[in-house]
Amino acid sequence: MKLAANLSLLYPGLDLQERMAMAARDGFHAVEILFPYEQDPSLLAGQLQKHGLKLVLINTPVGQHGEKGLAGLPGRDLEFMAGLERALNICRATGCRSIHVMAGIPPDDTDQESCRSTLIGNLRKADAVTSAHGITLLLEALNREDMPGYFYHLPSQAADIIKTVASPSVRLQFDFYHCQREQLDLRQTLRETLSLIHHVQFANPQHRHEPNLDDAEVRAALLALQASGYQGWLGCEYRPKNDTSTGLIWRKAYDALLNSTHPTPQQEKHHKEIS
Repeated sequence: MKLAANLSLLYPGLDLQERMAMAARDGFHAVEILFPYEQDPSLLAGQLQKHGLKLVLINTPVGQHGEKGLAGLPGRDLEFMAGLERALNICRATGCRSIHVMAGIPPDDTDQESCRSTLIGNLRKADAVTSAHGITLLLEALNREDMPGYFYHLPSQAADIIKTVASPSVRLQFDFYHCQREQLDLRQTLRETLSLIHHVQFANPQHRHEPNLDDAEVRAALLALQASGYQGWLGCEYRPKNDTSTGLIWRKAYDALLNSTHPTPQQEKHHKEIS
């Protein structure tokens, strides 16, 4: 499975172009940028090309302070679509083909069913625009400790919205970190949502540092994901504990686990369990 560096979190203290240079030097060929909206789209595309990097994921704009997205907020439809157009401009320029649609944190007095119908309607309108460009819209469940009040905290909740929208270009962004912070069974949750998954991310659930490849649950989930035939990106969306490049030592364990020529008995076992 292909790794993508999240440049919004990795290489802190550097500007975006320096982060690109460091990611390329460290062997990454793809990147995620959460909110690239301070960048001129054509200049951003040129910088990515210069460093041999592919942009594989961005987020929609988050609205005002503390809203964390607009797609599920009633009465904010026009603002959401305007933000989507900004995201689409980035995608047109860079070739990015995945947009994480941020649902938002509804005000306390907002009816949840109204939020749900707003989100479904906005996703359908957005999908009618973006699917023509080969772009997939993604929903990601964000854990309630880090993002209290966000419209959905569980992959099953996001999956329910996706199934209701019923479009092949509206899919699930599955993050090991958020699942583990919610104390979910990682492999079981993966098994239940696998058919909807289009993009995956991971990090250590403790302080969101480097992935812990000694975690048996993480190892089992990675093997199961690989055995399922998943061909998408695995985003490294974590906050480095110290120096980013030095901390990438975890990739040796990752490669040893997944990059064997033939499936091991353990991999075959996990394939049977997830099927």
